[in-house]
Amino acid sequence: MPRHQTLALLGVILASVGFGLVPLFARSLTDQGMAPHAVALYRYTLATLLLAPLAWRWRHRGRVLAWGLAAGLLMGLGWAAYVRAVEVVPVSTAGVLYMTYPAFALAFAWALFGERPQARAIVAALVILGAAALVTGPGNVEPQHLPALLMSLAAPAGFGLGIAVLVHRLPEVPALVRIGIVSAGSVLGLAPLALATPVEALLPVDAAGWGMVAGIGLGTALIPQLLYTICSPVVGTARTAVAGSVELPVMFAIGWFAFGEALGPPQWIACALVLGAILLSPARRPRSVAGAVEP
Repeated sequence: MPRHQTLALLGVILASVGFGLVPLFARSLTDQGMAPHAVALYRYTLATLLLAPLAWRWRHRGRVLAWGLAAGLLMGLGWAAYVRAVEVVPVSTAGVLYMTYPAFALAFAWALFGERPQARAIVAALVILGAAALVTGPGNVEPQHLPALLMSLAAPAGFGLGIAVLVHRLPEVPALVRIGIVSAGSVLGLAPLALATPVEALLPVDAAGWGMVAGIGLGTALIPQLLYTICSPVVGTARTAVAGSVELPVMFAIGWFAFGEALGPPQWIACALVLGAILLSPARRPRSVAGAVEP
């Protein structure tokens, strides 16, 4: 493999590790008393501040930007539900449920844009849904945590919608504009919740908390999105899908090492099923809301 492709592959892996580190920052901040929607807001604020002005320069494509804004709004609200789930259930369980987003992407692409899913994509989505059912079966989740877990499905649903909109509407604007407008939509959706929240649940309690806020904005959102947007077209869709699958094992490692969560056979089997489904999926499978990777 040429050197530039090797470096690009490393960039995709680093970006996927950044995506997988979300639970580390999210649970650390909620453990300090921060509201889940505030954590979600901080994740998107930095990208909005830096890139929304660039999106504003493309306001003549208002209809396209409106799609991105709406998708970002729903993604932000869904991600707040995911943070709430990570607060009370094992990271591995929440992570497997989050990885069901390909099934939602297929459904939204078909319902909104008339894209009929390929057979391989349907099989892969069913395998991932089976993995989700495995880790949420009787004995794996406390009954009182089931509502939060069900609510967390809003996160893969929102991301699945984002992928459908990305593929069918947002390629008409540059990648950085996509990041900016989707991030702005997320901030727009989360801002009313933040305004109705007591100040003590919005702000970190110490310098370490502010470091976590910076980490979740830079390390799990802005920098990984930029890396993914730049590197994935160089690597190609097949290798990008394989390299990007490191995200779920990273979530498992976070739960195990950072929070002392036990990983039993259901979790490992579910992880293997999800990784196998990723390999089975068709090549056109963008992970980033910024970069649509063509077949």
